Amino acid sequence: MKSLKKQRRIQIIAVAVVALVLSTALIGYALRDGINYFRAPSQVIAEPPGPAEVFRIGGLVEEGSLKRGQGEAIRFSVTDGGASVPVVFTGVLPDLFEENQGMVGTGRYIDGVFEASEILAKHDETYMPKEVTDALKEQGVYREPES
Repeated sequence: MKSLKKQRRIQIIAVAVVALVLSTALIGYALRDGINYFRAPSQVIAEPPGPAEVFRIGGLVEEGSLKRGQGEAIRFSVTDGGASVPVVFTGVLPDLFEENQGMVGTGRYIDGVFEASEILAKHDETYMPKEVTDALKEQGVYREPES
């Protein structure tokens, strides 16, 4: 009798381990496209990502770089004080998007240009994403917001 109970217990543990491994693998597979790593412009210039990699870039919109092209194409540069990355975006920019303000974009780095699929801007006068603040502090160009 004891050997039957022991065998059943081992089978239950084996099935539980297989289920745990399978569920972990399925969760990882489902999240593979939803995970976008943040990079500052200095990091993008130092180690350019591959054209297939989707990531987020953030910093300040460089003054004098905002150019609206034909149709909806918009070009500007994003900087962290150490490096600038040219950005092209086709679409409608957020209302609060302007030069010398914080932004975060999601997209791909192709042939030296960040092709953004989404642009996020600050949502009030003092907010800046933590990743952007950290990147600007690292470059020594962060300014505390005026109260």
